[in-house]
Amino acid sequence: MPRPIWSGAISFGLVTIPIRVLPATENHNISFHQYHQADMGRIRYQKVCELDGQVLDQSEIGRGYEISRDTIIEVTDQDLDSMPLPTAKAIEIVAFVPAESIDPIRIGDSYYLAADGVAAKPYKLLRMALERSSKVAIAKFAWHNRERLGLLRVKGDAIVLHSMRWPDEIRSPESLKPRPVEVDDEEIDAAVELVEALSVDDISGFRDHYRDALEEVIRAKAQGLRPEGAPVQPTAAPVVDLMAALQESVASARQARGEDDANVHDMAEHAERKAKAPAKKTAKKPAAKKAGRKTSA
Repeated sequence: MPRPIWSGAISFGLVTIPIRVLPATENHNISFHQYHQADMGRIRYQKVCELDGQVLDQSEIGRGYEISRDTIIEVTDQDLDSMPLPTAKAIEIVAFVPAESIDPIRIGDSYYLAADGVAAKPYKLLRMALERSSKVAIAKFAWHNRERLGLLRVKGDAIVLHSMRWPDEIRSPESLKPRPVEVDDEEIDAAVELVEALSVDDISGFRDHYRDALEEVIRAKAQGLRPEGAPVQPTAAPVVDLMAALQESVASARQARGEDDANVHDMAEHAERKAKAPAKKTAKKPAAKKAGRKTSA
């Protein structure tokens, strides 16, 4: 069980639920240090005052807001702790909304909320209210010197808190709008078929193959061995016929899932004919004109 990173309470109307906040995720990334290549000495970073050049200890460092180059307003821990925020020690629920109304781009880090002792009953009450209403709670809370927006939802027997970005922190995608193009129903149906062919009910089987390969490189070098290079991947040819590419993709996905039936072979053959069709049409046009001249003569 990870250590709690924050303790407070959920404010649910007039109901208060004391809780502990625990990380819901783990970081399995492989971390590197920086070294001097000449002698493999570890590279360290120091905090240095730009005015007197002194190396400072953390106890000597404060925080401030720069109004201008010559004016800095000092902000102390006491200033932050004394701000009149109702969310300073509580996760305050302010609204309930349908889960599908939340744009996933707004969701950030995730945490489990745990309750013990006398908080067990109101905690379960909130969890069951969220389940029966099929809604999620929107809350405000103050962490790391700023007020944040959060989302509370149910996962199993636990309540999960997701930090959220404020509306003005989300960039508009308007600048990414592509040029107008036409897509016909046959292409859309083929794309949907590819979606169905790649659909799964459970993603727990996916793993980080890059991390596996990196661990193998480190293991080999630690034993004084030369790591095996990855096979060179062939460069993908540019897509000439979108429909043919979709159909080939569907056939490949079905074969990978063991659906090696006549339908898969038919789709592959159809895709191959479709890809070759433009070249055949171009070659036939001159021949058709010559045949026409001979008949009229």
